[in-house]
Amino acid sequence: MSEPTVSPTVPPTSQDENRAVIKSAGIIGVATFSSRILGFVRDMVLAKLFGATPAADAFFVAYRIPNLLRELFAEGSMSAAFIPVFTEYHTLKSKQDAWELASATFTTLLTIVTGITLIGILGSAGIVWLLAPGFHDDPIRLEMTTLLTRIMFPYLIFISLAALAMGVLNSLRAFAAPAFSPVFFNLFIIGCSLFLAPAMPEPILGVAIGVVAGGAAQFAMQLPGLKRRGMLFGLTFNPGHPGVRKIGRLMIPSLLGLSVTQINITVSTILGSFFAGGPTYLFYGMRLIQFPLGIFGVALVTAILPTLSAQAARGALDELRTTLGFGLRMILFIMVPAMLGLMFLRVPIVHLVFEHGTFTAHDTAETAFAVLCYSVGLWAFGGVRIIVSAFYSLKDTTTPAISAAVAVGANILFSLMLMSSLGAAGLALATALAAMVNGGILVVILNRRLGGVEWSTVGRSAVRVLVASVPIVLACGWVASAQIWTHSDEWVGKCTMLLVGIGLSVAGYLGVHALFRSEELGVLWGMVSRKLGRVMG
Repeated sequence: MSEPTVSPTVPPTSQDENRAVIKSAGIIGVATFSSRILGFVRDMVLAKLFGATPAADAFFVAYRIPNLLRELFAEGSMSAAFIPVFTEYHTLKSKQDAWELASATFTTLLTIVTGITLIGILGSAGIVWLLAPGFHDDPIRLEMTTLLTRIMFPYLIFISLAALAMGVLNSLRAFAAPAFSPVFFNLFIIGCSLFLAPAMPEPILGVAIGVVAGGAAQFAMQLPGLKRRGMLFGLTFNPGHPGVRKIGRLMIPSLLGLSVTQINITVSTILGSFFAGGPTYLFYGMRLIQFPLGIFGVALVTAILPTLSAQAARGALDELRTTLGFGLRMILFIMVPAMLGLMFLRVPIVHLVFEHGTFTAHDTAETAFAVLCYSVGLWAFGGVRIIVSAFYSLKDTTTPAISAAVAVGANILFSLMLMSSLGAAGLALATALAAMVNGGILVVILNRRLGGVEWSTVGRSAVRVLVASVPIVLACGWVASAQIWTHSDEWVGKCTMLLVGIGLSVAGYLGVHALFRSEELGVLWGMVSRKLGRVMG
C-alpha cells in the first residue's frame, strides 16, 4: 500500500505576516484603548482627590518602586526572554514539552518574586531613603512613602505572574484576554479610591490597596484562557529545566535592556523628589505619553515579537528583515502624528483631564511642560521597543543591555545638565534624549547584524509621514491658540473644540496618506474593510 501523500507546509508570505501582525496589534490596541481610557478616569480621580500634594508625591514615588521591578522581572525581561524560548518549544517540540516549560517557569518565577517581595517589605525604609533623597527633610512624607511601599510590594508577585500568563497566551497568538486584563487593574484602583480611601485614616492608603487588588485581578482573568488551551500552570519546581536555564541566561542581561525607559523614568523620579510636585508632574506627563505608546506602540511590539521569534527559529532572516522594516514604518506612521498632537495640544489636554479639585492651573502648566519634553522622544520610545524585540527574537539580550547601560548614563548626565534650568521638565527631556541615544546605538548594531534592513522603504515612509503631518500642525496650532483655554469654565465648548481639532488632524493626516497611496494606510484600511464586510455580511 502506498504511503499517504503529505502536503508540504507553505510558509506565510510577508504580506500574510504583516496582516497577521496588524490584526493582532489591532486587537491589542482596542483592548489597550479601553484600559487607557479607564486609566485616564483613574488619573482624573486621583488628581481631583490628591492633586500635587505631598500625599500624591509619596504615592507616586512608592508606586515607582514595585513598578520598576515589574518592568525588570516581569513585563520587560521576563516577557522578552520567555516568548522566544516558549515559541521555539511550541513550534519544534510537543505541547506537553511546552506546558512543562511554562509550569517550571511559573514555579521558579513565583519563588523568586516572593523572595524579592519579602526583602522589599523588610527593607522599604532603606529603599525609600535611597530613591527619594528630596524627602529626607520631611520625616512625615518619608514615613508615608515607606508605608505605601510596604503595602504595594506584593503587587510585584501578581503582575509578574500576569506577565508570564500573557507571554504564554501571546505566544499562542491569543491576545485579547492579556490585553484586556489591565482594565480590571484600573477598575480596582478607581473603586478603592472612591469607596475605600474615604474610610481610611490616610485616604491615600486605600489607593495603594487598590493597586495590589488590581494586580491580582489582572492575573486571575487570564487563567481561563490558559485552561482552555491546556496551558494552565502546574507547580513544578524545576529550575534546572533546560528551557528555564535558557530563559535565565537571556533574562539576566535583558534586565536592563528592555527596561531602560523605566529605569530612566525612575532616575527622573529620584531627582524629581527635589522639586515640590515634581514626581506628580512627571507621572501625569508620562501617562499622556503612554497613551499612544501603549495603544499603538506596545500593541505592535506585543504582536510582532512572536512573529519575529518564529521567523528567527526557522532561520528566515529575509522575512525577519521585512517584518522589522514594516514594524518600524508602522511606528513612524503612528508615533510622529501622536508626538505633534501632544506637543501642540498639551495644555488643553492636561487642563481638561486633570485640572479639577485640588489640581491647580499651576499644576497644569508644569505637567504640560513635562508632556512637551517627553513628547520629543515619543518616536524613539516606540522605535526602541521594536528594535529591541528584533534582538530578543535572535536570542541576543546582551547587546540591548550594553546599549541600555550607555543610555542610562546619558540620561543621568542630561538630567544633571537640564534640571537646574528647566526644573522637573528637564528630567523629562533627558529621558527623551536618552531614548534617542539608545535607539541610535541599536540601529547601527542591528543593521550590521542583519546585513541591512529595508531602510530605503523606511525612509520613504518617514517622508510621507512628515508631509502628511502638516494638517496636524495647522489644526492643533489653531486649537491651542484659542482664547477659550484662558477661561475658567465653558467645559462643553472646550471639549468640543478639542475633539474638532483632533478630528480635523486625523482626517487631514489620513487624507494625505490616501493621496500618496501609502502601504501603511492600505494595510490598515484593508483590514477594516474586511472586518466591515464580515459584519455587514
